[in-house]
Amino acid sequence: MVILESGLSSAMNAKIIGSGSETIVLAHGFGGDQSIWDKIIPGLAEHFRVLVFDWLFSGAVKDQSLYDPDKYSSYDAFASDLIALVDEFNLKSFIFIGHSMSGMIGCIASVKRPELFKSLILLVASPKYMNTDDYEGGFDKSALEDIISNVESNFKNWATHFASLVVDTDDPVSVNKFVECLHRMRPEVALPLAKTVFYCDEREILDKVVTPCTIIQTTSDLVVPNSVAFYMHDKIKGKSTVEIIKANGHFPQLTAHLQLLDVLRVVLGFSSSSS
Repeated sequence: MVILESGLSSAMNAKIIGSGSETIVLAHGFGGDQSIWDKIIPGLAEHFRVLVFDWLFSGAVKDQSLYDPDKYSSYDAFASDLIALVDEFNLKSFIFIGHSMSGMIGCIASVKRPELFKSLILLVASPKYMNTDDYEGGFDKSALEDIISNVESNFKNWATHFASLVVDTDDPVSVNKFVECLHRMRPEVALPLAKTVFYCDEREILDKVVTPCTIIQTTSDLVVPNSVAFYMHDKIKGKSTVEIIKANGHFPQLTAHLQLLDVLRVVLGFSSSSS
């Protein structure tokens, strides 16, 4: 299905919160929706305009028919949607914070339209999840095949188990929040998207990225080993830095939001305030 550019903001539940001279765009990852950012939005909205939205695969999107698995079989189509969305809001020179898969989507979009991006903040992002002889992605091929098989055979059960692995279990409220987000996804959307994400290889885009990047990683992330952050740092063409948050899991915006805000204050240069 073709979506007119003018209709993307409505279809993707996009909205701007807060005020300021600069805009931050927040992009969630696989299985999530914009509510994943709820804990950090108040701290950011005091200083910035914050654009949040739901990718079309999200269970929060009203018209589930808008997600075409063939179209979204690579990150390129997501990058095109991101560009169309920010064009609709007439945004330029904004700060992009992309969680997980959205980190690479932001990189691709920044190569297509570098003038749109002031900086990229890649939150526990990865260009490739599968290990190869010369690259540690975090999973061997059989482990990824098991993930896809379990998504296909019983998505709801897999989602509950997956959330307990990737969200710090010391924060059961956040685990349940991600479980609920995952369960809102349709299984027929989750399966092709899981293949797109877990079998991706976007390493070649890194040496084309000239937008300044901050790579934020937690100390212990089952999905993305710390080596990936430093791999991206080495390969990104433009200026990049790595920041490690002392926290567990793949969702620091849920389970370590105060530490994440502390890093963002330094990176983005805004003053400390109540969070």
